Amino acid sequence: MQFSELITKLGSAVQASSLDTHSHLNPTLTGLAPIDAATPGTISYIEGDKFAKFVGSTAASALILPMDRSLHTQAIDRGIVWIAASEPRLLFARVIQLFYQPFQLPTGIHPSAIVAPGVALGEDVSIGAHVVIQAGVTIGNGAIVHPNVVIYPDVRIGDRTILHANCTIHERVRIGANCVIHSGATIGAEGFGFVPTATGWFKMEQAGYTVLEDGVEIGCNSTVDRPAVGETRIGKDTKLDNLVHVGHGCQIGSNCALAAQVGLAGGVKVGNGVLLAGQVGVANQVTIGDRAIASSKTGIHRNVDPGEIVSGYPAVSHKLWLKTAAIVNRLPEMYQFFKNSPRS
Repeated sequence: MQFSELITKLGSAVQASSLDTHSHLNPTLTGLAPIDAATPGTISYIEGDKFAKFVGSTAASALILPMDRSLHTQAIDRGIVWIAASEPRLLFARVIQLFYQPFQLPTGIHPSAIVAPGVALGEDVSIGAHVVIQAGVTIGNGAIVHPNVVIYPDVRIGDRTILHANCTIHERVRIGANCVIHSGATIGAEGFGFVPTATGWFKMEQAGYTVLEDGVEIGCNSTVDRPAVGETRIGKDTKLDNLVHVGHGCQIGSNCALAAQVGLAGGVKVGNGVLLAGQVGVANQVTIGDRAIASSKTGIHRNVDPGEIVSGYPAVSHKLWLKTAAIVNRLPEMYQFFKNSPRS
């Protein structure tokens, strides 16, 4: 793809480019690469001061840069063409779509798939090899179900949703439009419900529903449990990384992001726009307010206010955690000081 063709395809997303002043520089681009491993013919991007130094060393033929004239001049001096945008990473994501398209199944039902009578399939649905779809399932237009997926009875799946290989959708699940469920994920399995008795554990059947609103993405080997009553709900456009566990009865708002190995116990309420970093654990019935952030490995045992940033185990404000972490690093030195101090 010629550099000029790329700019044309990106349209208004491009705020400025080297073609405006150096139209004779119009290389052919064959792919994409990270900035520190780029080769001639590839395009990469730079965002933030940390990576600005790579303009002077990268072998990329084209760069996506911030709106920074000094970086633009430096790139041209090295013979590197550029595109500028206020959000270079977002523009790079758009460029990836022009060079790469994910694998898609052909439309239709594979001969080895088992589809129960009465299943309602929309138009242009793709059903892969060895898929099993039980009775009472509804699948919307343009949905894709990759090989070995199992869908239990009484499930509704929205338009253009993608179920990747080997995921399992249990009964009483409602999945919206434009969702993505990655390989190995399990949606709507029984929540961890057992009542202690004098003779042991009595199993509490999980008769509720699991609801994923439009645009939700669930990572590989993640689990979203079905509650005993009511519903477990994940709000619109929320994204779960791999190996995330959402316990029964949790309510997660819209536009949240939960990184790998986050675990939510039962009944947790998460507001809108919340960010939980890797391995965050949240105790039963805790409420996390809108736009709150928890750093990696935080253990949350209390409610978190809207906009609050917490860290540590148990969770405290991030600023307090930084102070205590600095003290912990000095404990050996402090121990030696007090050990060797004269005693009165």
